[in-house]
Amino acid sequence: MKSTLFKDFDERAQEVSRYFLFLKNLEQGSIKLSMGNAKNPKTKSINNNLEKTLKATGFLLLYNLVESTMRNAIITIFDDFQSKSVSFDDVTDKIKKIIIKNFKENNSTDVLLKSINNISCDIIYRTFDKEKLFSGNLDARRIRDTSEMYGFSCKTNAKKTKNGSDLLRVKTNRNDLAHGFKSFEEVGRNATADELLEIQKRVICYLKEILENIEIYLSKQDYLK
Repeated sequence: MKSTLFKDFDERAQEVSRYFLFLKNLEQGSIKLSMGNAKNPKTKSINNNLEKTLKATGFLLLYNLVESTMRNAIITIFDDFQSKSVSFDDVTDKIKKIIIKNFKENNSTDVLLKSINNISCDIIYRTFDKEKLFSGNLDARRIRDTSEMYGFSCKTNAKKTKNGSDLLRVKTNRNDLAHGFKSFEEVGRNATADELLEIQKRVICYLKEILENIEIYLSKQDYLK
């Protein structure tokens, strides 16, 4: 049976894959707009500028997949700490640094006093704030930094994933669109459906292998010293 982490990832990845397949069919001209009514049906080719906008939207979907996948992965790690009642004294120095950082940034003393009963265990989970994990800044370099922080592997099959190098383009385009630096037509102008499909496949493969690494990390409890 698939873990909750992979179940959520697979559902989101399928959603993204369906969209990029739609873009491929759109570019080939096999998808048209239906106009008129049942008695007088008409079809119309989709405007070229609209096609560019739809292609640019693909980068938003991909980035959403990247950030949600990594956020859920880190949440799963902290859920594992809680379910196994992991103690601060038993984790690696890398994890201790994360907990201390979380304590400094995310909590007030009053909040902690109300929520902590067993400080050595509760301080790990109660100082964790999932809302502050990532915010539009995820690419392969950030994932590598995260893997170093927690101690899980970031190695993937470079032939299939290009080691996540596509994530930089995905992140940059997402941020340009989100902050209004570029229009959707600008971002989608030079992207072909075939190119986008290849990027989508590599990104999904990369994230899948990172999740597999995290599952190994959790099963071996590599967060313990």
